[in-house]
Amino acid sequence: MNRKVLADQILARMMASRSEILAQWQSSGPIHYFVLDDVLPPETARRIRNAYPAGNSMRVRRSLRELKYIAAQMDQFDPILEETLFAFQDPRIVELVGEITNLQALEPDELLYAGGISMMAKDHFLNPHLDNSHDKERERYRVLNLLYYVSEDWGLRDGGNLELWPDGPKARQVTVESRFNRLVVMITNSQSWHSVSPVNVDRPRCCVSNYYFSKFPAESAEYFHVTTFRGRPEQVLRDIALRADSALRMGLRKIFPKGVVKTDHFYKK
Repeated sequence: MNRKVLADQILARMMASRSEILAQWQSSGPIHYFVLDDVLPPETARRIRNAYPAGNSMRVRRSLRELKYIAAQMDQFDPILEETLFAFQDPRIVELVGEITNLQALEPDELLYAGGISMMAKDHFLNPHLDNSHDKERERYRVLNLLYYVSEDWGLRDGGNLELWPDGPKARQVTVESRFNRLVVMITNSQSWHSVSPVNVDRPRCCVSNYYFSKFPAESAEYFHVTTFRGRPEQVLRDIALRADSALRMGLRKIFPKGVVKTDHFYKK
């Protein structure tokens, strides 16, 4: 099962639902997104899920901002995981997504900067945040997030669902279920607040993540921000701490445009 075969199947599924996902994208503002179910044959999606490594072989991110396992060094794992990631970077899929989203000059990221695979166990979470606006060299805008979920029999009550906050992290939210064999494509810009609800069950929620970049911003004006976290509406003290943390990191980036600490979350080929 190589990336070309996987890309052929993903593309065929997207083309079959093109009108539907285009309508979703156009009607879903201000955080534009679309959802596509049954992306791959079920047996293939199960194979991808079964190839996931144990959490202790992945990197853990643990802070007030988030708790989850991540990995980008894909040559350490079952090859189907790498093949799946790069299937979503097939030029034909990138072109089709560009046509649907009306975003210019989309480029996938072979280094998987902030992408790769993730796994969330019981009580893992990701607080409301804006993704870093640019790539690691601050040369291109990060404009799209592609999330492919592969945890079988996953339901809304299990938690670990994508949450969109179109009016900011203190207002209403839109919950997008992390359903098995589902792809979510969402815009990332200066207003695209999103989070992942805490996982409620004692089994992992697994996701294959890609970002697309562009030299053009995903809105009418240019912008720049670091990854910016907030507390959930009920987390008053955490919100204060996360606001201070984001302000400090943003201040440092203004002084050091390329960053003080270089990220090591990318594929070192």
